[in-house]
Amino acid sequence: MSRISSSWELVKASWQVLLADKELAVFPIISFFASMVVVATFILPMIFAGAFDAIFAGGSQVLGFIVAFVFYIFLYFVTFFFNSALVGAAMIRLEGGDPTIGDGLRIALQHVSSIFGYAVIAATVGVILRAIAERFGTLGRIVISFVGFAWNVATFLVVPVLVIEKVGPIDSVKRSAELLKKTWGEQIVGNFSIGLIFGLLFFAVILGGGLLIAAAFMVDLIWLGVALILLDIMVLIVLGVISSSLNGIFAAAVYQFATTGESKYFDPEMVKNTFKKKK
Repeated sequence: MSRISSSWELVKASWQVLLADKELAVFPIISFFASMVVVATFILPMIFAGAFDAIFAGGSQVLGFIVAFVFYIFLYFVTFFFNSALVGAAMIRLEGGDPTIGDGLRIALQHVSSIFGYAVIAATVGVILRAIAERFGTLGRIVISFVGFAWNVATFLVVPVLVIEKVGPIDSVKRSAELLKKTWGEQIVGNFSIGLIFGLLFFAVILGGGLLIAAAFMVDLIWLGVALILLDIMVLIVLGVISSSLNGIFAAAVYQFATTGESKYFDPEMVKNTFKKKK
């Protein structure tokens, strides 16, 4: 219960920043649609041409991993680019400024080569983890889940480092791990707190919406069932946008605290207690 309480405090603090600059939510929206374009560009032609089965089932696995690698690069690049724009704009607000969408995009464009380099690194890690998981089955997936969690911890501050310190992608990964170890240790309490809150919200919407939709179809109210499905999808999208926005804002605030020891919108003790020192 104490973790849930702390998580809610973090959400409220991040929410204050988002309320001060509602346009920050535009970046996750653009990122979502851009990601859908990337997915459609890679997936739809392969499905319609029957290439998906040929590559991943009876064809060359090497070719399959190459396609997956290129797909990951583009998908990660889009995600990191707009996340960089969000973090850059959030840093302006945390430093007392009044950012615009243009400010965020300008900051991301200034670091586009480093963002692409980090996308290549992340794609390489993703393909390697996927290959290991497929090679060793259930055991591989268990091991990879721990490795993936450690990677997420180590790279939590990569985007703020890229944006603020203007270093390359490899140095950004090193600097991110260094900041986390220096300030909080290596073990995160309850994963990221905002993720806990929104995980519960997603579960509640899916479960509650699913029950209402099932009830509507059971009594032959087809129009109501369809309307509830659309409403459920819209609510999930809105929650996803807000969650992404808050995570970007929180990452910016954590970076500010890690490098300066203070943060305007966050209680330093609350931010520090999000993490647990290694025993």
